[in-house]
Amino acid sequence: MTAESPPVVGPLPSAGDPARPEPWWQRHPRWCVAVVITGSALVMAVIVLAVFTVVIGSIKSSDVYVTAMDRVRHNPAVAAALGTPLNERILVTGNIHVSGPTGLAELEIPISGPKASATVYVEATKQLGEWHFDHLIVQLDSTRKRLDLLAPPPR
Repeated sequence: MTAESPPVVGPLPSAGDPARPEPWWQRHPRWCVAVVITGSALVMAVIVLAVFTVVIGSIKSSDVYVTAMDRVRHNPAVAAALGTPLNERILVTGNIHVSGPTGLAELEIPISGPKASATVYVEATKQLGEWHFDHLIVQLDSTRKRLDLLAPPPR
């Protein structure tokens, strides 16, 4: 008896031509969309955080901010009301506009100490290259009492 080989149906795969699978993104289109959306959201969040950090950093490094916080830290009435050391919170709101030797600053600076927390309100103008404070007020958050740091000390 002779053994016959089975009939050949279609071409035989050759060793050098393996079957190519579909790319991952074609096999999983929903996952691909989810990855693209999540990646885009993360990139946008990083950009927003970077812009926020730059803006807050530029406000906190400005002359008017540094001078105002120096006056707040060295004021005995603020030290008595809030305690020491004073801590600045991260979120500063307001704006600073400078054009050459002139400018305008309006800031709201949250601060806290061991005894209480408060908000520093600053309004200042820059004339001939020098900042002048129009208002420098510390308002206690709990009692809403205001300390005017520009008022002459009581006698």
